[in-house]
Amino acid sequence: MNEALLRSLTPGVIGVLVRRGADFAGAEDAVQEALVEAVRLWPDEQPRDPKGWLVTVAWRKFLDAARSEAARRRREDLADREPEPGPAAAVDDTLQLYFLCAHPSLTPSSAVALTLRAVGGLTTRQIARAYLVPEATMAQRISRAKRTVSAVRFDQSGDVATVLRVLYLVFNEGYSGDLDLAAEAIRLTRQLAAVIDHPEVAGLLALMLLHHARRTGRTGPDGALVPLAEQDRGRWDTGLIAEGIGILQKALARDRLGEFQAQAAIAALHADAPTAEETDWVQIVEWYDELVRLTGSPVVRLNRAVAVGEADGPRAGLAALAELDGTLPRYTAVAAYLHERDGDLAEAARLYAEAAHRAPNLAEREYLTRQAARLNTVLKDRRKG
Repeated sequence: MNEALLRSLTPGVIGVLVRRGADFAGAEDAVQEALVEAVRLWPDEQPRDPKGWLVTVAWRKFLDAARSEAARRRREDLADREPEPGPAAAVDDTLQLYFLCAHPSLTPSSAVALTLRAVGGLTTRQIARAYLVPEATMAQRISRAKRTVSAVRFDQSGDVATVLRVLYLVFNEGYSGDLDLAAEAIRLTRQLAAVIDHPEVAGLLALMLLHHARRTGRTGPDGALVPLAEQDRGRWDTGLIAEGIGILQKALARDRLGEFQAQAAIAALHADAPTAEETDWVQIVEWYDELVRLTGSPVVRLNRAVAVGEADGPRAGLAALAELDGTLPRYTAVAAYLHERDGDLAEAARLYAEAAHRAPNLAEREYLTRQAARLNTVLKDRRKG
């Protein structure tokens, strides 16, 4: 390895990168990485044009670093951006793109899947999880949707219901998943509410605001997940709660109930309770009954079982849970919680461990693992006693 050759070529390579548009610091870093590659590879086979080789490798390193930095800044911007109260002034291109992807030639489910993948930035696996279908099935659905729209003109917009469904799923992934999309979903829903006077649009916006208001309380200082009952309610955003409840009340007054309004009503009851013990679980069960009537969703039925367990006791909750499919996401975690409430700590510990294995993200997995460990410690202490 001719180190003198590398040192002599370095200034010229940096100059080429700067002329191509790289900043000097970025060019220096990229060239240093290229030199490392040269030290690793050239002893076996030195290129015929060493400077050209270094320029090519360094430029690729610079582009990779620039793309990575741009992606990092975008993620930080999304994380720092909090939704501001009040309507947006106009609909931007992003919201219009949501409508265009919800093309009339597609079924509603295919339009939602395509939009989430193409515009929302969700992965096929995340979309499949939201729809409770295998990843391969969702991949086929998205591929068919792409083929369907490839030969049509995007001069017709989709309907509002489909766009609402997309915005809801994007927010839900941002609220509970690995990507931070919640603030962007709120921003677009504000814009939609500013131009479309519909109670379900208002209901969705209220739902998002009420959930987002609890965001800072959902994790502890160490980043660990904090369940709703244990959250510090003093950390909740009372401004967003008041705005969400106000929007919801106006929507409900129009007497055109939809699923987003019903979900928002449940979120409002949680947000309005001064403490977890003062939560009006009886009324929450009634709203879940409305949601079941409106949607028939198995996930709604699962959440209803939790509410029944709080309102009427854990055995009533377990009875409601027994009517559902045990393969539902978070079914095992709910069963663990209700068995613990019923005093069956051994079964609860087993189910918490099983639920941790099935958890959709790291935060839930760690929380459920801690719950299993906590109960196993209690059981061990009891045996010693």
